[in-house]
Amino acid sequence: PTGIKARKRGARFPPTIKTVGLHLVVSMKNILWIAFSLFLLMDALGNIPIYMSYLHKFSPKKQSVIIFREMVIALGIMIVFAFIGDGIMQFLHIGKDTIQIAGGIILFILALKMIFPVGKQLDTADISYEEDPFIVPLAVPLVAGPATLSAIMLYISQMDNNWTVLFAIILAWIPSLILLLGSSLLARLLGKKGLFACQRLMGLILVLIAVEMFLAGIRIFIGP
Repeated sequence: PTGIKARKRGARFPPTIKTVGLHLVVSMKNILWIAFSLFLLMDALGNIPIYMSYLHKFSPKKQSVIIFREMVIALGIMIVFAFIGDGIMQFLHIGKDTIQIAGGIILFILALKMIFPVGKQLDTADISYEEDPFIVPLAVPLVAGPATLSAIMLYISQMDNNWTVLFAIILAWIPSLILLLGSSLLARLLGKKGLFACQRLMGLILVLIAVEMFLAGIRIFIGP
């Protein structure tokens, strides 16, 4: 009887193992979903020709050092946005519905460019650059670009805590780093047509994510 009365009064009880496990499963699903969309936005496969054009004159060892350095810089920028993004949105008084709709539109436009590229990305593969590129353009905007940073700010506004997005950023960054470190090998194995095909496939998936994001913003705006 005492327990029933306490329950009726709305007393809080310690979470059960089942509740904790369910929370962890939901958190992991969110992390994987966010990580997958961020991986698509980082567009490691689409960036391979551009990275190769800038690093063509360097030795393979030097290329790896530069790629790792630029990716670490990009990771740092994305992590900073993961912690200040929510504050920026609050300061600007931007609601979740606005972020969802705007984010969906941005992702949709980016996805269309991935599916229907104008050709300038791969054309740069035949150009050589003498100087060691620092931050621009390999880190920003190729990896930590406007679309990626906007998506991070969007996901921050959706999640209960910043750590979910932080883990997702790292989870998306690791395979992107691996792909770019192996860019020379992948460029030889896949060729231009193979890279185009992979980029368009990722663009198609990103279109679906963008449309769902846009519709979610409309649902929030309209209300129940």
